[in-house]
Amino acid sequence: MASDVPWLRAHIRDIPDYPQPGVVFRDITPLLGRPEVFGRAVDDLVARFHDVPVDRVVGIESRGFILASPIAYRLRAGFVPVRKAGKLPWAVAREEYALEYGTDKLEIHRDAIHPDEKILIVDDVLATGGTASATSRLVETLGGVVVGLGFMIELEALGGRSKLGEHRVESLARY
Repeated sequence: MASDVPWLRAHIRDIPDYPQPGVVFRDITPLLGRPEVFGRAVDDLVARFHDVPVDRVVGIESRGFILASPIAYRLRAGFVPVRKAGKLPWAVAREEYALEYGTDKLEIHRDAIHPDEKILIVDDVLATGGTASATSRLVETLGGVVVGLGFMIELEALGGRSKLGEHRVESLARY
């Protein structure tokens, strides 16, 4: 499978200086509004993991939910949300991770993943790798086995892939 799919870039809007000066935000909203393009992105991510069994697909809040849900459906796997602290209504496992300035926390329901289940983690963007790495740790804390991480966009200059250890990482568009 090709490591970058140029057709996807035509449907991602660049917004300069958002959320702060010097940052180029990669907006997937135009892509989401075109069912044939959104479907192709989902299909391409599913195809990247056709060779591994997947019991559950974990979507990282919030845009990761948009991708992970149809991917879970296509893989005939369960969907599990990972959310920012305080958003889930039941007993949770929590993982703190570093931000550029400070820390944040992610949570998952304690019963969302069972020992030895094969887990695919999905998010829209791989940037610094903080949320993806924290999510991997949450999955492993609950006994799940991370079989891969899939992203629509990877911001290579931020080095997020290096924080994901030996896990298989697939991204559709690299910037």
